[in-house]
Parts: sequence; structure tokens; C-alpha cells
Amino acid sequence: MRHRKDHRKLSRTREHRKALLRNLTTSVFQHERIETTLAKAKEARRMVERMITFAKRGDLAARRHVARFVHGDDVVKKLFDTVAPWYAERQGGYTRIVRIGRRLGDAGETALLELVKSPELKEKLRQEAEERAKADRAAKAASKKDGKSAKGGEKGGEGGEAPAKKERAPKGPRTDRPGMKAHKTTTPKHTARGRQRGKSGD
Repeated sequence: MRHRKDHRKLSRTREHRKALLRNLTTSVFQHERIETTLAKAKEARRMVERMITFAKRGDLAARRHVARFVHGDDVVKKLFDTVAPWYAERQGGYTRIVRIGRRLGDAGETALLELVKSPELKEKLRQEAEERAKADRAAKAASKKDGKSAKGGEKGGEGGEAPAKKERAPKGPRTDRPGMKAHKTTTPKHTARGRQRGKSGD
């Protein structure tokens, strides 16, 4: 008989078990699907569905209650603004457990814990994703076009004219530093002798 046995202990202390369930619940709302052992999935499903029920209320007390259990303000916001409206017409059964076999090593039975989505909802989310991707592509193309036009304007100057080239200073000995004197450029002796020999030989 299972008298006074409300849950699985999962071979953990009370604090460790609570922290584990909080992390699993947060991951489900963040990624919408997680892979874990079958026992953990069954325990986490209870908390996930309870948090969704609170989120469907939508009042301040429910938001504070969920925020005490779920990690991260962004995950709480996603739960109330995105996930809860999916199940406005659904009374329970927000999650699904799919067994995927035993893992290597300890042969623990694993399963997927995921949020249930209707075909209509999946099609709606797919269309929204396509629209966002299309808008992103259009924005990137516009930014590239603006960048090219800006580079062309800088290159051509005003009116499309090419910018005037800067005149380079003639090369020579540097005398701009204080205390420097201009050195005379002289022809090496061996070069001059060679020229004289060549002239005399001709």
C-alpha cells in the first residue's frame, strides 16, 4: 500500500529534490522540450502543469507565486505571455512524456518531457517564424545596400567626383627635426673610378 507516499524521492534530500524540480521546470518553459530520466520527467510534469495553471490566471498573485519557483524573469514572462495563451481553451494535459529507451552507462530509462501543441498552434508558430525570418532578411539586405551607397558616396565625394589625390612631398634628406643637418649625396669612389676606366677604355 502507498499510504503517505505522495511523490518519488529520487534518492535526494528535500532541498536537493526541490532544486532539481525547479531546474527541470524552468528548462521545460525555456526550451519547450527536455530529455531526462523517466522518473524525473514524471515528477517534473506535475510542477510544470501546476505552473501553467497558475499562469492561466494571469493575476499578480499568480505571477508572484510562479516567480518564487521558476528561475529567471524572462522565463516567467514567456510563461505568462506566450505559453499560457496556448492552453486558454484546454483543461489540463499540457505536457507529454515520450519514452526514448535506455541510456548507455547505467541503463537508466530516459524520456522526453515536452509541451503539447495542437496542429493549429504549430502551423501558426511556423508562419510567425517564417515572417520573422523574412523581415530579418529584408532588414539585412537594406543595411547592406545602405552600407554600399555610403561607401560609394565617400569614395566618389560630392557629385560623384573622385577625391583629389594628395601631393606627396619630394623624397630627400629629412631636416625637419631639430639639430639635424642635410647630408650631401656623393657618388661612391669605386663607381666613379669604374666610370672613368670605362671612358678611357673606349
